[in-house]
Order: sequence, then C-alpha cells, then structure tokens
Amino acid sequence: MEDEQILAALNAHWQASAAGDINAEHDIYDNDVICDYPQSGERIFGRANLQTLRGHHPGKPSGFRVRRILGSGDTWITEYTINYQDKPAYTVSIMEFREGKVIHETQYFADPFEAPAWRSQWVEPIDG
Repeated sequence: MEDEQILAALNAHWQASAAGDINAEHDIYDNDVICDYPQSGERIFGRANLQTLRGHHPGKPSGFRVRRILGSGDTWITEYTINYQDKPAYTVSIMEFREGKVIHETQYFADPFEAPAWRSQWVEPIDG
C-alpha cells in the first residue's frame, strides 16, 4: 500500500473516531490486531474486542483534534488530543501496517500540566 493510501485511511479513521462512527473507525484494523496501552499494562487482542471495548467507554469523547500524522511505509504516528468530560488527554498512537491494515497499535495518554515559571524565558506557548 502506498503512503498516500495509508494517510487517506488514517484520516478517515480519525474523522470517524471524532464523529463517533465506531464501525468506520475500526475499518482500518486487521481482524487479528493487537492494541497495547502501556500506561495501564493492557493488551487487547482482535478487532472485535477493540471495537467492543471502545464502544463501552463510559466517558464518550466530547472533542477530538489531530495535531499531526507522521510516517511512511508500515509505521505511522498520530499525535492528537481527546477531550473526555471536558479534560484533554494528549495522545500518541503508533500504528504498524501490513497489507493495508493495522496489525499493531500502541497508544500513550498524557494529562496536561502547568509549565514551570523558571523556563518561561526560553519558551513560547503552543496554540490550542
């Protein structure tokens, strides 16, 4: 699969996720996908389990914004923000593709924090 096709599939995936279209959101995954959540120590086996787990999430996202997508070949990374119950979760998704489908995904979730004042002279705020 060409990079342009994978990028189009990723854009469709994230748009479906933002819209709450759980079926279209999971079209990108192989039936035998493995999804890891390293921070909680969980591994989900199979597209059906992943889709069912996400469909039962008690705090449906109230907002979703892709910051950027990077990748080529079989490995792609998406940085995005999900709002759960008015709180942002800064998220990184690493997807590995085989024959046009995601066979492995690892997702990292991080809470925002206040920037320390001591470094203000060297930084600028990021929009959004």
